[in-house]
Amino acid sequence: MREISSTQRHLRLRADNSWWDGAGIREDYGRLRPRAYFRRFAELVEQTGVRRAVVLMGPRRVGKTVLLHHAIARLLAGGDYAPGEIGYASLDQPLYARLSIEEMAGEIRRASGTPNGPRALFLDEIQYLADWERHLKAFVDAHPGIRCVVSGSSAAALRLKSMESGAGRFTDFLLPPLTFHEYLDLQGIEGLVEPVSDGSHRVVDLEALNAHFIDYVNFGGFPEAVSSPAIRTDPARYIGADIVDKVLLRDLPSLYGIQDVQELNALFMTLVFNTAEEVSLEELSQRSGVTKPTIKRYLEYLEAAFLIRIVHRIDRNARRFRRTTSFKVYAATPSLRCALFGPVAADDEEMGPVAETAVFAQWFHAGLDLHYARWRGGEVDIVALDRRQSPDWCVEVKWSDRHFRNPGILKGLREFARRHPRAVLLATTRTDTGNAEPWGDGSQLSFTPTSLYCYLVGQAAIRDPSATGFRAVGGREGDLSRYLERAPDAPPEPGDELPG
Repeated sequence: MREISSTQRHLRLRADNSWWDGAGIREDYGRLRPRAYFRRFAELVEQTGVRRAVVLMGPRRVGKTVLLHHAIARLLAGGDYAPGEIGYASLDQPLYARLSIEEMAGEIRRASGTPNGPRALFLDEIQYLADWERHLKAFVDAHPGIRCVVSGSSAAALRLKSMESGAGRFTDFLLPPLTFHEYLDLQGIEGLVEPVSDGSHRVVDLEALNAHFIDYVNFGGFPEAVSSPAIRTDPARYIGADIVDKVLLRDLPSLYGIQDVQELNALFMTLVFNTAEEVSLEELSQRSGVTKPTIKRYLEYLEAAFLIRIVHRIDRNARRFRRTTSFKVYAATPSLRCALFGPVAADDEEMGPVAETAVFAQWFHAGLDLHYARWRGGEVDIVALDRRQSPDWCVEVKWSDRHFRNPGILKGLREFARRHPRAVLLATTRTDTGNAEPWGDGSQLSFTPTSLYCYLVGQAAIRDPSATGFRAVGGREGDLSRYLERAPDAPPEPGDELPG
């Protein structure tokens, strides 16, 4: 039986590393507009003073491979690396089966003809290498002069193994689905929102912004859908099959030894269809006939794969429950729900939970301590707790203007505000904007359109991740806008408070 030869591997490597021959990165990657997260990722890649590998994580089809190639193009343009000193390989290629990272680096050195081998090593689909975390840790220790960057579509495996085995050796970078701000940016759509002299933002064309927001929740979570008319026409075929099926039918069963894939798939479909709704282990177990311990494991797997996000409940006093009985589950991006169950229109009843899912999707990557509050007779959709575990800001998400004209409808928010007067309060609307003291007790409540709120949160996360810790991001739009106009390293202004 013939063995795969080094010559075959070298031909594949030379095809994948076109810059070795002076051609630059592949044209189809080079012409794509970089994601807004690219600057932060590239700066992390270029940090050579720290002996750590960069582990790029995220769900399928969010643009990880493109991000790697854009980082390679930036290294080439910087002039600090010769073309042959940058090596790339995608480990899902059968030609590289059973090769260790050390052996892969050797193959790249011989294929490139560079005597000392690569100084920057990019390995895509790292989960195809058995015990990759052990190999990577050993390689980083043995070769401090080589910058290692790895990524993979099996996000659950990457997160689990990176946390377990990479302490002090790996730096994780999460690439989330597109935020609304990124969705507009990738299409070059500008001028819908602009800053004004008092530091706030003004919507130039709210009708157009809302129309783009509807498109975003339907198919805007993944970069390919932004530029491909075919995917927009049939998102279920491309997003459902390529993202959901591969994770549910291949990634998770192989990682965790799941035997009943249909059982897992049925649970996932139930959760995504009911995105933004409160569920319980008891209810899910009764409906599915699956034991509660198994349901709990499935939920952990689905969240580790970045398909869902679980948000835990607090009471009206902002106290956590000792025994978790109920929680909310959100699809990781609203377009996932719409791809599986059909698009939604602006006036559809489903727009309520879809809009709430979209708001949470802007925050999921920020690392904040987000909860929802529910008690008998009241609820608040989003509550951010500070370091003292006190409510910092609260948001009630609505795709309607009815509560703007009649704030008395927001009974849950009113009761919560009375108990926590320091918390900044905001309610989203469909079109209305304003500030008010709606209940005559001194409580300040801001109203802003859901589409604008999503835009500003996404913008803050890109410009300066630390902005997501300010009360103003969750609260008043003007305060957030004023912060965004400052330089990233500017000190906080009066009124800007960090949690705790």
